[in-house]
Amino acid sequence: MRAKRAYGLKRPKLRQSWSKYNLYNLSRAEPPNITSRTFFQQKWSAKSTARAYHGETVKEKHWQRMFRRRLRSVIPMDHNQLARSDGYEHAEGRGSGLEPHPDKKPRQFPKTPYMNMTFAPLERRLDTAIFRAMFASSTRQARQFVIHGDVKVNGKKMSYPGYLLNPGDMFQVEPERVMFATGASKDARERRAGRKARQKSQDYAVKSGEALPVDTEPAQVAGDPPPISTAEEPSPDNNKETLQSLLSQAKNLLTTPSSASNLSGKRKQDLRAFQRLLKRTLSHSRNQSMFPPKETNLTDSLDAQLQELTQKLNLNPPPPADERIGSRDLGPETLTPENSSLLRKALTEARENPIDVTKPYATPWRPKPYMSAFAFIPRYLEVHHRICSAVYLRHPVARPGLGEVPTPFGHDVNALSFNWYLRRR
Repeated sequence: MRAKRAYGLKRPKLRQSWSKYNLYNLSRAEPPNITSRTFFQQKWSAKSTARAYHGETVKEKHWQRMFRRRLRSVIPMDHNQLARSDGYEHAEGRGSGLEPHPDKKPRQFPKTPYMNMTFAPLERRLDTAIFRAMFASSTRQARQFVIHGDVKVNGKKMSYPGYLLNPGDMFQVEPERVMFATGASKDARERRAGRKARQKSQDYAVKSGEALPVDTEPAQVAGDPPPISTAEEPSPDNNKETLQSLLSQAKNLLTTPSSASNLSGKRKQDLRAFQRLLKRTLSHSRNQSMFPPKETNLTDSLDAQLQELTQKLNLNPPPPADERIGSRDLGPETLTPENSSLLRKALTEARENPIDVTKPYATPWRPKPYMSAFAFIPRYLEVHHRICSAVYLRHPVARPGLGEVPTPFGHDVNALSFNWYLRRR
């Protein structure tokens, strides 16, 4: 029901989202009909339409406090022209009724869209910047990433979506969350494979849990030094059993009413973080046991992989360059240099973007459908998509012919919205 309210088709409202319904509403958006309305009605209609897109999660009173009358703008100036002239040509012949020569006329710049900067203060918000940097498919999802602790600002975890960025601030999102947000969803076959993999992992956990020995050793008193063990190094199976026993102990501490009532809030947070760490360690070891390296039969070197594949396909490696001169037909069982380069490229892509059914998104990773219509980066952001980091360079400004605040509305709607909030201040 939430998607139905956010992306209505009968009375559409534009949102900051990559949804296909929002793209459809964008394609059929029309300027509001203001012929039979009063000026107050025109301003209110324009304000409500624009606020549905700009800061839909921000309360109206909060936005009224953020609103600024001053609109940032810049004017390009030719420093060479300023050094050559003192501006006398602009006043030459003024009042005489003479038209200057076309070559001497000053260059006309396009008009500056000042009104498109009405909602510029909202671009400083952390959730809006994450959406503009293409790290999330909507501002609601970006807000969720911040609240869940997946975003850092200047190296520190930030849990406030309304944090206002300053010029020079760097924010970073967890790469797995970005790949999930911007990647295509799984189809039925991939979801079925993921369920089978999870079931196999659960069966493995149950099977290994049945083999756990009964602990007959006395419990160690807190504060005592650990006993010195002269036994040999533990095997991987014993390590997994130890981790599973620690996980069960932490779970019992949190679920038992008698012990949970005696724990402080900070202690419970530490225990939950310890549980997540143990689960990640166990899942990593299970994936390695489910998919051992000997089944893939691929080495770490691309050259070794290429040689191995050519041997399996009964292909001959390409001859040296001097032997290929004068011989156009290399035979059906010879790997040509072009095919060899294509195979090497395919191996590289398979290594960088592998198939993993345990991921929550489709693998190999591919972009989300309908993403190309929203794939742009504003000028005030510097984004590095490989490490999922971005820098807020400066505040957005208006320049001749360009307003740096991305908006789907025209000058008229933004001007009426600006006038509405001028009245409110």
